[in-house]
Formats: sequence, C-alpha cells, structure tokens
Amino acid sequence: MSETDFPRGLAERLRGILIDADYTVSGVRDRLGDAAARALAREELVPALRATGGDERLGLLLRLWWLRSPIPERSARTILPIEELAENGLVTVDEGPDGRTVRALVHLGPWELEDGRPGFVVSDPKVRPGSGTVPGPDHVVGAGGASSTLSQLIVNGPADRALDLGTGCGVQALHLASRAREIVATDLNPRAVRLAGISLALSGVTGAELRQGSLFEPVKGERFDLIVSNPPFVITPEASRYTYRESDLPGDTVCAELVRQAPAHLTEGGWCQILANWVHSDGDDWEDRVGGWVTGTGCSGWVVQRDVQDPAEYVELWLRDSCEHGTPEYTRRYDAWLDYFEREGIKGIGFGWISLRNDVAQDATVRVEELKHEIERPVGPYLPEVVDGAMTALRLTDAALLSAHVALAPGVVEERVGRPGAPDPEKIVLRQRDGLRRVARIGTVEAALASVCDGTMPVGPLLDAISELMGEDSAMIRERTPDALRTLISEGFFRVAR
Repeated sequence: MSETDFPRGLAERLRGILIDADYTVSGVRDRLGDAAARALAREELVPALRATGGDERLGLLLRLWWLRSPIPERSARTILPIEELAENGLVTVDEGPDGRTVRALVHLGPWELEDGRPGFVVSDPKVRPGSGTVPGPDHVVGAGGASSTLSQLIVNGPADRALDLGTGCGVQALHLASRAREIVATDLNPRAVRLAGISLALSGVTGAELRQGSLFEPVKGERFDLIVSNPPFVITPEASRYTYRESDLPGDTVCAELVRQAPAHLTEGGWCQILANWVHSDGDDWEDRVGGWVTGTGCSGWVVQRDVQDPAEYVELWLRDSCEHGTPEYTRRYDAWLDYFEREGIKGIGFGWISLRNDVAQDATVRVEELKHEIERPVGPYLPEVVDGAMTALRLTDAALLSAHVALAPGVVEERVGRPGAPDPEKIVLRQRDGLRRVARIGTVEAALASVCDGTMPVGPLLDAISELMGEDSAMIRERTPDALRTLISEGFFRVAR
C-alpha cells in the first residue's frame, strides 16, 4: 500500500489551509493561552471554547478538529472543502435546531516535525471522562506522552530504511521522515493504517509505505537500519480488548517477542528502540527478566526503568485511559484485573524503554538500570555514547585499561562536601551537568585521576604519579583502581580516547 488512499490533491489543499490559518503547535498554543491549555490538560473544555469563539479561521479550526465542537456549516464552508472532507470520512454535516452544522469525525492535531516544519496527526476523537462512552475495539489513539517519550529516544540518522512497528496514528513515522530515505509503517489495525496515511499526507511526507499485519509479519525477511515501536504493551487479563494498547499475548510477552525477533530484522549496526512494560514478581528479579530478553541476541542493549506502579495504580491508570470510571463495569473489571495479577504473582509493573544495537558480537552487553530523575532530552543524540560506554567497559581488561588513554567526559564536574576548615572532604562526587545527569561518589584516587586525565597519557603512569603524591603503594592503587574506573567509564563519566 502507498502512503495513503487519501486524495493527494485534497491533502495538499487541506495542509495549505491549516498552515495559512496558523493551525500549528505554536499557533494553537498562542491562540488558546495558558489558562485554557491548563484546563484542557484537566479535560475541561469551557475555557478553550470561550477562547476560540467567533468566525475567525483558527478559532473555527480549533473548535472543529481539536475540541470536537460542531461549527456552523456556513462558517465552515468559507475555509474548508466540506464535500470532499465528508466523502473521505473526516467530517459530517448534521441538521440541528439552530441550522446545519459540521462535525469532525476524527481528531486532527498539529505536530512539529524534526526539521521544524509543521506536521499533523490524525486519530480517532479522544473519549473524554463523563461522556458515557468508551473507545471502540479499533480505536486509534492520538499522540500523547508515550509518543513524545519514544520520539525523543530515536537515535539520529541518517538511515537507509526505517520501520515504525505498530504505527497507530503515524506519529513516529513522521519523526522518522527526517532520518530515513525509506519508511515502512505497520499496524494490526486497518483503521490505524488508514489514519496514519492521512497523517503522513497532511504532513507532506511522501514515499512511506504502510502495511497491515501483526508484529514483524508484514516485513518478513526484510532488514532495517532503524526500528521503533510503541507496542500494545498493557498487561491485562482481557487480550486485545483495545488493539491500540493490548495484544493477544499474555503478560509482558509481546515486549519480549519484539526484543527477541528484532535482531533478525536489523542491519549490522542497526538500532531497535521500543517502549515497554514488564512484570515485577516475587520469584523473578526484573533486571534479570528484561536483561534476559536481550542476552544472546548479538545486540548491545540499554534497558531503562522510568517508573514502577503497584497493581492497583496500574489498573486505575488504564481504566481511566478507557474512560470506564463511573461505568457499571468499572468495579467488575477492576476486581478481575487484580485477581489476574494475584494469580500470576505480579507485584508491580515497570515502565521504560529498551534500545538495542545489532553489534553482531559474542561479547555484546546489556546495561539494565533504573533512572527516575530528570535527564536531558532528547536522549537520541547521546544514546549511542551510553551503549558505547557500557560496551567499552566490558571489553577492557585491567591491563588494557591501565594502558588506555582516558579523558574526563565533557560536562562532568566535581563537588566536595565537608566541614569548613577540615583538611579532607567527607564526600567527593562527580556530577554530569547534561546527558543522563548521573552522580557518582568517588575516592581520592579517582578524584585525582579526574583532575589530570585528558587523554594524552595512559592511565597506568598517571596512577603511579598519583600514588607517589599520596604516599601510597603504586601496585595497590594499580590493582584496586581498574574496577572503579571501569564503572565510571560504563556510566559515562570518563571516555577512552584511544
């Protein structure tokens, strides 16, 4: 299938209308104002409706596409090709007590592409709390927090071929457009494939190929330089109730399968980056569980846990997501979900990301960690350095490390804490001012090394000089320092120059 069956001419005209009216991320932000935007975040529409009243173009477009409020037909016809939009399933014309109105059948929101050009994302209208409705089984969810998280993880290009697996409304395919020469986007849901095609067409992205099917089935035998996926990772007792968030595989199996199958679809050096949920249980350490998915794939990996929820929090989150709070089914589903977690021994659910690089190496390594503090975004530009650091640290023997030329990484500063006037500090730490913003407590030897290593001399002679200044045995320092330095290299505080 080509990028869309949506008429190209209509897409170009509608794109022009939206841009001319400043229906862009910045234009919408300015038009709504802070108070209305904050109210929308609380699912309150009244301030936004007040801010967009009248027949001004941007206000009409906002009420129609964003707020899903019918607008008078006579006003709509002054700015939009209503018949063509209705023929293609984007709007409908209704008879009402106050005359004919135009109502949107989809949510059309502005998005910003990587190169700063305006883009647009088309999805099903958001089901709002208190509306008395829940999403349909083939509901196509719009771009949200998870979409933003994944987009900021994607490594920089260029790539020859890129795959957006489980494209949904197509938002990740839009982010791939500036990174890859060729894009393939897939989804199990045929409606998602169609709406993603419209998103691409309205955003001026051409040449993308959309395919319908589950997981890697639509790209069997093909390889890509970059694979991204925001998969249906929700862990639920009711498989595939909503295709946008749930698969027909039990527990966290869908994420495990993506990780296990990805290497067969990656070129050498290619990347796969996915968002994931994973199980915490009494009998299974989560680091070993998720790390085990990557081990043996030939890929270096970086697994990051950003949040953990207890079963009740998790159930409440996803029942809110489907607007089931206050419905007759709410208590029954809540109880059944908790029963399922209890039967399976699930004590918590982790959320985070998994990045794989196909190193085709026997000694490929996976770093598994929890990061709950704020980090620099986007992560993609420096993400390869994180994996390189872990890989380098793994490969360095003590002898190789003592012969290596090591430099303090850019943006690392030293902090000392102690009583005023005391001869020695109580604590010395290295702090990253950018990137992952890690903090590491170090000893006096590592602090001395950090103050002098710039990549011009090997580590061993530097340690000899430091031991002489400190009046300590050089052999002992050479013996105990490599382990600490290897950890600091793995965490990005030092880099091996050569």
